[in-house]
Amino acid sequence: MRLDAYLIFDGDCRQALEFYQQCLGGELTIMDYSHPNVASQTPEHWREKVMHARLTIGDAVLMASDGRPGETGKKYGFSISVQIDKAEEAEKLFAALQEGGTVTMPIDETFWAERFGMLVDKFGVPWMINCQRSTA
Repeated sequence: MRLDAYLIFDGDCRQALEFYQQCLGGELTIMDYSHPNVASQTPEHWREKVMHARLTIGDAVLMASDGRPGETGKKYGFSISVQIDKAEEAEKLFAALQEGGTVTMPIDETFWAERFGMLVDKFGVPWMINCQRSTA
């Protein structure tokens, strides 16, 4: 079994996933509502929106789409948690993701981690960046 996160956006999914790819790397595939199987059933102004996107980073997958206009509202009750092996990489990713967003806990050393920080990115998605203490 594998659990993958699936995010629903309110029209800015493409921008968000392209931003995440810049920050995290990986391979991004996007299918929009202009696809021949659904275009005729989709309002013209929504056809460039994302029907399904997939960002693959190693064996991790983040999926997303644009919901129907105005139905998603505020995102809450979850965070995307990223586990990173090196403190410098954690700081670099945190700095990239916080662009245009809000830091809710600055990245710093904690009793459990070399680095831990929390933020809400410019698309309203909450993130936790964690670099566990070495057990060696």
